[in-house]
Amino acid sequence: MFTPPTFTIAMVMMVASAICWGSWANTYKGVKNYRFELFYWDYAVGIFLISLILAVTMGSRANDPVSFISNVHSADTSNFWFAMLAGAIFNLANLLLVAGIDMAGLAIAFPVAIGIALVVGVVLTYLREPKGNAVMLGAGVLCAIVAVVLDGKAYGQLASGNRAVSRKSIITCVVSGVLMGLWSPISAHAMREGNGLGPYSLAVFFTFGALLSCFIWNIYFMRHPLVGEPVVFGGFFRAPLKWHLLGLLGGFIWGIGTVFNLVAGNSIGLAISYAIGQSAPMVAALWGILVWKEFDGANKTARAYLGMMFLFYFLAILLVARAHNAG
Repeated sequence: MFTPPTFTIAMVMMVASAICWGSWANTYKGVKNYRFELFYWDYAVGIFLISLILAVTMGSRANDPVSFISNVHSADTSNFWFAMLAGAIFNLANLLLVAGIDMAGLAIAFPVAIGIALVVGVVLTYLREPKGNAVMLGAGVLCAIVAVVLDGKAYGQLASGNRAVSRKSIITCVVSGVLMGLWSPISAHAMREGNGLGPYSLAVFFTFGALLSCFIWNIYFMRHPLVGEPVVFGGFFRAPLKWHLLGLLGGFIWGIGTVFNLVAGNSIGLAISYAIGQSAPMVAALWGILVWKEFDGANKTARAYLGMMFLFYFLAILLVARAHNAG
């Protein structure tokens, strides 16, 4: 089983995780007039497939007692259920986040949902596995939250007019954030309790739980969407092959980021890896600036918010890295 031999390699994997988490949604931009609920089926299959592929390659080595297959045979059954529960919770949080962005806009949804997820995820994971210096880790999380808020304010400057923010949209974002913050500590429990799962085994069962839960969460939102009209499966089967491939690619990108995050976190602490992984909004902002030209013609205020966002994210990563060394 591959594990990062040094802290530097673990940091590279965590940063790569953030890049993947902040990049997968670009694949959805490649489809037009295609509902996210339909795109999500291919995405969910993709995250499971890539987790399984990495488990039988990176996670397997001859005569390795902690390899993927050996770990599956030795781990406690309850930990498989915890891993799948974490995946199901993540899946619901992700679907609610997309709905929150549709209802309230990126400027509101991201700061509320991701900010709450950062606090809940890091605090609960650290309580479950107290690795690293708590003060520095807390300072890093605070900087990351400030960066998320600044990201939202920068996008808010792009709005042509004030979007009405309903109570329903705020509640959706809050629930998404709380749920998004729960999957990391539940995953930590599955890895550390009794005969725990290794990072590759956890990724496989986590993504399997996410895929299975689509038959509950995604079907529900297809029939009772928070935004737009109900969706039928016919649209999925009529979609071009390219759209299905883009959905799978999006899942592959997110899945690679998740495996890297868990593998690095297994070595240096899951709270630390989760905190760095949640710098994904910075990566998404870079795509928006450099590729999608979302900030072309933006005013000075928006650009100032962007500059401060990148500064605070840099400080967050620096502090979280120092938290490991000072722990």
